[in-house]
Amino acid sequence: MRYLHLLFRGVLARLPGFPRCKLCNRPLEGWASLSAIGLGPSRKNPLFCTFCFERLPLGGTQIDIAVLFADVRGSTGLGERLAPAAFAALMNRFYRLATDVLVAHGAIVDKLVGDEVVALFVPGLSGPGYRGLAARAGAALVRALGHGSAGGPLLGLGVGVHAGEAFVGNVGAGSIADFTALGDTVNTAARLRSAAASGEVVMSEAVYAAVVDAYPGLLPRTVELRGRTAPVAVRVIEAPSVGAATPGS
Repeated sequence: MRYLHLLFRGVLARLPGFPRCKLCNRPLEGWASLSAIGLGPSRKNPLFCTFCFERLPLGGTQIDIAVLFADVRGSTGLGERLAPAAFAALMNRFYRLATDVLVAHGAIVDKLVGDEVVALFVPGLSGPGYRGLAARAGAALVRALGHGSAGGPLLGLGVGVHAGEAFVGNVGAGSIADFTALGDTVNTAARLRSAAASGEVVMSEAVYAAVVDAYPGLLPRTVELRGRTAPVAVRVIEAPSVGAATPGS
């Protein structure tokens, strides 16, 4: 099977075009990308092709990943005060900023829904430092929204990051399928997001271990998460200290 995969990548490498999908080597631009029939860059991450995500058959595997949830705080009040078109424009600005940051950190953008962004950091796609990338992406998101800046944030943002085993692959039924992750790791990341105040990145100890050199001295906390029988140990990057990250974060 590995031989066939390498052979397939070798064949696609002979097609003209650049850049190329990081998984299958298919050109992402030009006639060889087959974008005319829907096989261009993936909406999940433009560094991969559509075939490697949206066109895969149902199924997946259980692997260790990092998951990031981020949502805008006070969006209900904003929606009440702003006209629908103005609110949509503000959310689209948030989506663009978030997508740029996440893709730059090697994430697969799982969902853009309501006032929330969900991203996956998968070792085979994001690289071996995927846990650290997830934490750094959370800090970069908070910075991108203006937390810790003199002018203050464009929008309040809370971020939760957790890592562990999850089912990763295409799920759904019939023609309605999506590449995503399922399991307790995903649920815990969502709960950590709920525990984050505006301008905070709340990460589990499993994630903090990957960035302790970049963010030394973050005091341990415990948080009560809905559905959990015991408190969860976390570390928190707060807005004033976000700018202290090491270069490249």
